[in-house]
Amino acid sequence: MVYIQSSTQSGSTASAGLLSKIFRIKSVDRIIGDDKKAREHLKRSLKAPDLVFMGIGAVIGAGIFATIGSAAAGDIGRPGAGPALMLSFVLTAIGCGFSAMCYAEFAAMVPIAGSAYTYSYATLGELIAWIIGWDLIVEYAIGNVAVAISWSSYFCSLMEGFNLKIPLWLATDYRTALAKDPGIISGAPHFLGIPIVFNLPAVAIVALLTYLIAIGIKESVRVNEAMVVIKLLVLGFFCSIGIFYVRPENFSPLAPNGFSGILTGAAIVFFAYIGFDAVSTLAEETENPARDLPIGIIGTLVVCTIIYIVVTAIFVGLIPFSKLVSMPANDKAEPLAYALKYIGTLPDAGAFAKKFMNYAAGFVAFGAVIASTAVLLVFQIGQPRILFSMSRDGLLPKIFSSIHPTFRTPFFATIVTGVFVAVFSAFMSIDEMVDLCNIGTLFAFVLVCAGILVLRIKEPDRKRPFKAPGGIATPILGILSCLFLMQGLPLITWIRFAVWLIVGMCVYFAYGYHNSRLDPKNASNGNGDLPKIDNADHF
Repeated sequence: MVYIQSSTQSGSTASAGLLSKIFRIKSVDRIIGDDKKAREHLKRSLKAPDLVFMGIGAVIGAGIFATIGSAAAGDIGRPGAGPALMLSFVLTAIGCGFSAMCYAEFAAMVPIAGSAYTYSYATLGELIAWIIGWDLIVEYAIGNVAVAISWSSYFCSLMEGFNLKIPLWLATDYRTALAKDPGIISGAPHFLGIPIVFNLPAVAIVALLTYLIAIGIKESVRVNEAMVVIKLLVLGFFCSIGIFYVRPENFSPLAPNGFSGILTGAAIVFFAYIGFDAVSTLAEETENPARDLPIGIIGTLVVCTIIYIVVTAIFVGLIPFSKLVSMPANDKAEPLAYALKYIGTLPDAGAFAKKFMNYAAGFVAFGAVIASTAVLLVFQIGQPRILFSMSRDGLLPKIFSSIHPTFRTPFFATIVTGVFVAVFSAFMSIDEMVDLCNIGTLFAFVLVCAGILVLRIKEPDRKRPFKAPGGIATPILGILSCLFLMQGLPLITWIRFAVWLIVGMCVYFAYGYHNSRLDPKNASNGNGDLPKIDNADHF
């Protein structure tokens, strides 16, 4: 009996020891202190306007150029918002606003590149931090796979406008080709009896952007700013033409499917806002993060919301709801181009307008390609910086926190991210990738809001350069709004996400748990010993 009691007590002690280790917290003071002690740093060169441009680059993409068609018209099993889609954007902006405020508070208080991963480490413990770091791969890398596939589709359509047709076996994945047209597979070249079917444009754009990001953050920012200017000009072009053809009667009925249609529209266009959180990953490359990061995050959300509402108002004012519902599936993927083509069919449109609108629609399609490229660029910047932070904490191998001696970028992590995204975008289906990205993003938002709630209770007197208004109501409302959107996702998405997290837990207990720099036995591998990549100047 004595032996049994001793065994039980020993088991309880071991369990308590395990729990104390996996939920160990890296305090805010230690996070900031370790960063100051580190010998190698990323290059600080970004200001608030740069961050707002980066945020706009990440946010304005397929959401406004593609999803508003489905959100307004609806589809099988989902009622459309109709002209009330403007209200859907407002609802979504309010929901995202709670999370944005929490991100801004954390980013100003803990200006480290790890974003939600670092924030969770400081409040919810190492295991939760690992889970959110692993989850952010779903938001950034997997999300970028979906964007790369979407970019390829836009690019192929644009090339067709110049009578340059890319073979379908070079612009799709095997399963999509099999489902859409088995003839694509039979017409593809074969090697050892295996058909060669992959998405070459998606791979090419990822490779190009990976090279750009690897050679310097400032160069990447300047390219992003140029693309942001172009896509804003394209949206301005759409609005300046469309406003003359808006008909007041097209706004009636305002909400043909009631509040359920507005909520459905909000759930769809929520993903038009994904990306504002990517600004927080640039904390260590910002000159004055305490001031500029909140401006970058909140400024991005405000600017994008205004743009979305204006563009949506003109879009739904151009086309009667009955026409939206009957819009062909292909045109739903390019709703703004469809709206301009529709103008050309109006009785009062002259011969010049009919011809001009086709060229105008092509220009908008070009804008969609640029918008998707900007989103790809910013997300490809964000993911390596998450891996960089996890590596500095010992949860990933040290090579991931390597900084190029010339370019001052997380070189190895950038290349690995590029290879990962390129390979998956070559062979995966966009639907699977989008669903995973959606749930991963919402989950990250929930944990960031929860972290702010914990810190408000545990450390109410801590200095906060920016403090989200509303007290604890703001993080609570952020959690509830994200959970509300998550419950609408299909079961298969939850299953895939659970499998992804289980794989992540296996990686943590196989490597991160034993190599964490919070473990005293790993103290000699502190943050002051960050590796360089030697002789890497010839990339």
